[in-house]
Order: sequence, then structure tokens, then C-alpha cells
Amino acid sequence: MVEEMPLAPDTDMPEQEDSNGLYEHFRFVADKGQQLLRVDKFLVSRLEKSSRNRVQQAAEAGCVLVNGKAVKSNYRVKPLDVVSVVMDRPRYECEIVAEDIPLDIVYEDDMVLVVNKPAGLVVHPGHGNYSGTLVNALAWHFRNSADYDVNDPRLGLVHRIDKDTSGLLVVAKTPDAKTALGRQFFDKTTKREYVAVVWGAPEPETGTVTGNIGRSLSDRLCMDVFPPDSDYGKHAVTHYSVIERFAHVSAVRCVLETGRTHQIRVHMKHIGHPLFNDARYGGDKVLRGTRSANYNRFIANCFEVCPRQALHARTLGFVHPGTGQEMFFSVPVPADMQALMDKWRSYSPANSEINQK
Repeated sequence: MVEEMPLAPDTDMPEQEDSNGLYEHFRFVADKGQQLLRVDKFLVSRLEKSSRNRVQQAAEAGCVLVNGKAVKSNYRVKPLDVVSVVMDRPRYECEIVAEDIPLDIVYEDDMVLVVNKPAGLVVHPGHGNYSGTLVNALAWHFRNSADYDVNDPRLGLVHRIDKDTSGLLVVAKTPDAKTALGRQFFDKTTKREYVAVVWGAPEPETGTVTGNIGRSLSDRLCMDVFPPDSDYGKHAVTHYSVIERFAHVSAVRCVLETGRTHQIRVHMKHIGHPLFNDARYGGDKVLRGTRSANYNRFIANCFEVCPRQALHARTLGFVHPGTGQEMFFSVPVPADMQALMDKWRSYSPANSEINQK
């Protein structure tokens, strides 16, 4: 039995994305009479234009699941097992068109490309976003490269950030690079640090948020936090530290130990400090401060200065898939978030010299 799952876009809340941030591209349900068979052989017989080597690479990268859990190539499929092939992006519904969209390239060699994505740029094409995405920009960048096919799932973006989050992403230019980098993200060995502006001042100033993240039971457009020992959601850990305190908001450094959908946004809301101007998680309202008209005008102006959730993927570290060298990249906080923090400094001059880390 074969089910090809049509997938929704890589937007802020995709339809078929799981809590690991992966999209199911294929699903096969083994028959009742299924003989024990290695999962790589099982899939090769059912997937067109796929070799056993490619299936094994996918399994190595954690992209082959049986009954919802990642398995190795030598797993033996049993009767009624549900075998899924998942990827880090939705299935493209049409051929990707190259578009001349500027890219802020931080680093590039024969195997990888690191790009600084601006806020407002959707990563992958999908429903309502068939053009004007980062993938369309990559198609233009690689338009003269015979080795890079933007429609080839073995190449391309290894991870994602939300449309309205800015910052660093890594692109694999070869299948081996995609497999190796995918394994690093799956094993949680990459280094990712974000800067956020949140409502209020977290206490203690340095801490760790641990809690499963899964689809909200009351609003399917949102994610929510569930107990760490819950059967619902996926294990998620965020380490945070206050960089700078302002009058009613704080700049916070967030380090991801895991990478779940909306992880920082959900975890910070969970501890009572939603991201500033995060409409999905309630940060687009006045959550701290006075009720005066002047203050409300100030906040409205802040929302105009930074018209999105104040979150930036500032650093990214990984081991180069070819050389084995540790690579580490960092980009400054973008102008809109910088202007937001400057406004808060001017609003409360007395706090502007409080310890900055």
C-alpha cells in the first residue's frame, strides 16, 4: 500500500510538518503478509528513480522512519509497519523558477554555501508562495552550474528558519554534503545561537527551558509546550541568557540544543516572556509597562520599526562535510532589530548602562 502525502508549503506553519521540522514525502504500509526485509530494499522496490545507496544515505541522515521513529538501513520491515521517507523541506508542487533575488552570501565553496536570510523572505516555495522565495534565489545563483539542480532533494537547504526570522542558513551543494550536514543537525551537534527581544526580564537571567514541543491542542496554527515526560510533542531544550535589560523588554541570547518548530518563540512564551511583536504567540500587544497614551504610541512606533517577531539567527557552527574542519559563522543583528533596541535605550536612558554581556 502506498500513500504519497501531498505536502504544504514551508511557511510559518506548514500543514504536514512534524515536531522535528521534517516533512513526509512518502508513506508505505507493509502488507499483513510482509516477509522480514531490510528497509533499504523495501524502499528501493517502491520508490522510482531511487538507488539503494541513496536510500541508505537518507537513513543515515535520519530521514527514514518506521512507525514514526528513525531507523538504520538494516532495520527489517515487519507486517503492517508504516515506513515513511521524510525530508527537511516540503515537496515542490512545480518546477522551481530561477529569480534574480539578492543573496547575502557569507561563505561559499565547492560543497557548502552559507547565506544570511533577511526577515520576510520565505525559505521554500509552497501554497501562496510559489515565487520570491530563498529557493528561487538559489536557483538563480546556481543557474550556470551543471552540478546543482534546485529540484534535486539531495541538494539544497539543510535546515530552515521562519519567514519573519532573519539569519544564517547552510546550503548543501552536493549529496554527500547534504547527508553529512543533515546528520549533524539530526545528532544535534551543530551550534546555533539566536538573539531575541522579549517582553519583560527573564529570571534568573541565565537559564534553560526544557519541555516537549508539539502542535497546540487548542490552536493548530500554534505550537505549545508539554511536560518533558509527555508522550505528546518532541523533546526540546533552549538555553538562554539576558544580554541587556531595557525598561520593559530584554535582549536575550538563545542557544538551541534541539531544533523544533518555533522552539524559541514557544519556549520564551512558556516562561512568560513572548518575543516582541510576535503576533502568533501574543507578543504584538502591550504586555509590560504603563497604560499611558504616550507609552502606547511608543510601543506602536516600536512595532513599526521592527514589524515582525524580533528574532535573529546570529551564529551557526558545523563541521565541514569535506574537510572535517570546524566552521563557525556570525552575522550582526539586522537594522530593524538594532533600531528597536536603540529606541528602548532612548526610552529609558537610566537602564542603557546596565551590564551588557
